[in-house]
Amino acid sequence: MHGKHGKLCTNITNSLTNKAMKTITTKFLVSHNACKSGMVWVTENKLIGLSAIDFLNKLIEADNLDWANWLIVRVMNKKQKVQYAIFAAEQVIDIYEKKYPTDDRPRKAIEAAKEYLAHPSVKNKTAAYAAGYTYYSVAADAAAAAADAAYAAATATYAAAAYAAYAAAAYAAVADAAVKTQMRLTILNYGLTLLKP
Repeated sequence: MHGKHGKLCTNITNSLTNKAMKTITTKFLVSHNACKSGMVWVTENKLIGLSAIDFLNKLIEADNLDWANWLIVRVMNKKQKVQYAIFAAEQVIDIYEKKYPTDDRPRKAIEAAKEYLAHPSVKNKTAAYAAGYTYYSVAADAAAAAADAAYAAATATYAAAAYAAYAAAAYAAVADAAVKTQMRLTILNYGLTLLKP
């Protein structure tokens, strides 16, 4: 007997599996405002019709990391987006804290996002939103990643989760393109693990 919660858990698991296995169609990309150059490239390279995971792997293999990051947050559910944003922010928080040792706002934003993820409530959602919003006014890239993690927890928007990943990679590799690329790959690969059933 599943009971009320057992059925809900089954439905959530099926929803996550279905989203990760989603077939990426032209209609899906257009409805999410994919850029023209991306649409041309994925059509020419015959990616239309692949599962989300296969589609993302092809983008990564072709070094289209911006497009992969754009897509990954559009096939994630709310929890996955928050996890992705937190992970991205955590990749660079130490770098930021070494540069600004007395500024704990990015760390607090990450903590607020984690608290919301562990205990989604109106109170924690409000706290996560406030932590992220407070930091936007002075945010450097690493801090922006943390702020976006908190904002993603509160709103689960595509932009917040995607920007957290971009900002984390940008801040980590101000002077080194190879480090930046590696950071982006690390973040994307983590995102792929979230999508796998």
